Amino acid sequence: MKLKYILAAALLAVGLSASAQTIIKFSHVVATDTPKGQAAEFFAKRANELTGGKVKVEVYANSTLYKDKEEMEALQIGAVQMLAPSLAKFGPLGVRDFEVFDLPFIFDNDAELHKVTTGAVGKKLFDKLSTKGITGLAYWDNGFKSFSANKPLKNPEDFKGLKMRIQGSKVLESQMRSVGALPQVMAFSEVYQALQTGVVDGTENPHSNLYTQKMHEVQKHVTLTDHGYLGYAVITNKKFWDGLPADVRGQLEKAMVEATVYANKIAKSKNDDAIAAVRASGKTTVYTPTAAERMALKKAMVKVHKEMESRIGKETIDSVYQATGFDPSKL
Repeated sequence: MKLKYILAAALLAVGLSASAQTIIKFSHVVATDTPKGQAAEFFAKRANELTGGKVKVEVYANSTLYKDKEEMEALQIGAVQMLAPSLAKFGPLGVRDFEVFDLPFIFDNDAELHKVTTGAVGKKLFDKLSTKGITGLAYWDNGFKSFSANKPLKNPEDFKGLKMRIQGSKVLESQMRSVGALPQVMAFSEVYQALQTGVVDGTENPHSNLYTQKMHEVQKHVTLTDHGYLGYAVITNKKFWDGLPADVRGQLEKAMVEATVYANKIAKSKNDDAIAAVRASGKTTVYTPTAAERMALKKAMVKVHKEMESRIGKETIDSVYQATGFDPSKL
């Protein structure tokens, strides 16, 4: 009889423990072995450890839960609690300031970039999400982008007439049109097949995305332009986040700080490893443009900055210029 009561009490304790556990569904659209994928797994592990099991983060990679166009609405209605969308995704949401990150050649290196993402400009951008029911937690790097196609891309005129896949961003549309390409908005999960079947001719990606999605198998040429940045904003449902106990929220914030350091540390090494693997595959010619070729491309594309002032906000663009020291008039 005594054993019976002990077992019943143990089962009750397990039930209470289970009911007290907070589940966070963390959805993203890239492979697990990308910088974002690995950082999400790292966050899940640290969240569990730091909260003593009070929080369980379930990571859904590779669009297994929601695709690009579905995930933001899912977060806003509470169907998922956390996302790490690319920064281009906030334009369609009505917060166009984030499209400043899409401007071609606005950052020349990681140091300039991090002055923005870890500084006052990055925080001010996150504050703009509050009215959308979203709380911004961190910026995660993926890396700088290269162009790929089935023909060499060395000069601005090489892009003319090519159907180039982009994310849903008016800035990226203008970027492609600035060199005569035809922008094609398409979900990330559909790009490989579109390249394989010729629905699109080329695209732009950090090297880890290019390699893990096997795009190099269906693209004959990659040009290492570093023309644009692809990063992510780790975001959460504001109502859910505000409703967490203060101690749990603090522990999750610590886990996110650690995950962000981890994410940004591995992004460069993953991209370096990926482009080395692309070279080794022998399926794609990898080309490094000369300084003159890159400058020609930069001059052709940087006019997009001025074109986008009315959309993104001149104040936002100027605040990035001020943080990085970039002056387009000196090109």
